[in-house]
Amino acid sequence: MTEPIRWGIAGTGSIATQFATALANVDDAVIGAVASESAERAAAFAQRFDIESTHVGYDALAADTDIDVVYLASTQDRHLRDLLTFVAGGRNVLCEKPFALNVSQAEQMFAAAAAADVFVMEALWSRFLPSYVKIAELVAEGAVGMPRIVEANFSIQVPEAERPTHRLWDPAKGGGAILDLGIYPVQLAHLVLGAPEVVHAEAVVNADGIDEQTAIMLRHSGGAMSLLHTAVATRGSCSAKIFGTQGAITLAPFFHATNSLRLQRSSGTEELSFPDASLHFQVPEVHRCLREGLKQSPAMPHAETLSLLTTLDEVRRQIGVRYPAE
Repeated sequence: MTEPIRWGIAGTGSIATQFATALANVDDAVIGAVASESAERAAAFAQRFDIESTHVGYDALAADTDIDVVYLASTQDRHLRDLLTFVAGGRNVLCEKPFALNVSQAEQMFAAAAAADVFVMEALWSRFLPSYVKIAELVAEGAVGMPRIVEANFSIQVPEAERPTHRLWDPAKGGGAILDLGIYPVQLAHLVLGAPEVVHAEAVVNADGIDEQTAIMLRHSGGAMSLLHTAVATRGSCSAKIFGTQGAITLAPFFHATNSLRLQRSSGTEELSFPDASLHFQVPEVHRCLREGLKQSPAMPHAETLSLLTTLDEVRRQIGVRYPAE
């Protein structure tokens, strides 16, 4: 019988909690340790998920040789520092999205992983959902002809009372719409149409340097286009649609975690349903890569992470957003 993969969780916040909860759906996954800068939070997290080892600080988790792979759940402003700590300790890493603040940081992170000969992947979990696997299949087989337009909106409204302490309104944490939320419409455009040849962006940026809302137009190879919008100050549809020469695919809200697709063709309309979204769908790919000795995933390679950040870097250059941690 195959030995289970032992995970370490770096962080105890909401995304770490979601990931630990989701791991229960993977038979060959075990959480072996959790790390936090707070001993109290680490202990509470360990008690909740029946984790045998706790560490105060990430250096101790990086040195834990009983762990096969670390799930890095810190905020994006810390990803560079934290990932370098783990790969220096010889740990494989699944790093929460966005992988880094910019391409330069990501290149440094991947170079360190290569030098340490460890596996690293961005946890762009949408790509591994059954609904997204189906989207890729439908596009590849020409189910809607040649895809020509992607429209996607991921816009939420952080209540004004919460903004002074909310991470999405904190430039020091890489806040704003474009990185944390905008990566989802951008990755859908990349998935369907490939990396763009031309990027146009406009935004409303507040006095603190936070993009409250950003509109993006991408032109792809062959004249295909993407129309994308993201916001943290205004609620939007959070839906998406792919238009092809012979039909369309509609992703129900929230499109980045959708469990419902509508396939429209000349022959009729088909409603497709999928399991509810969960962070665990990316885990079997990590396990496969580790067992096969791969240092990156063919399904989410380093080149794709760099390509997405290249687009996001250009958007931020045009709208004038830069983070203190860069």
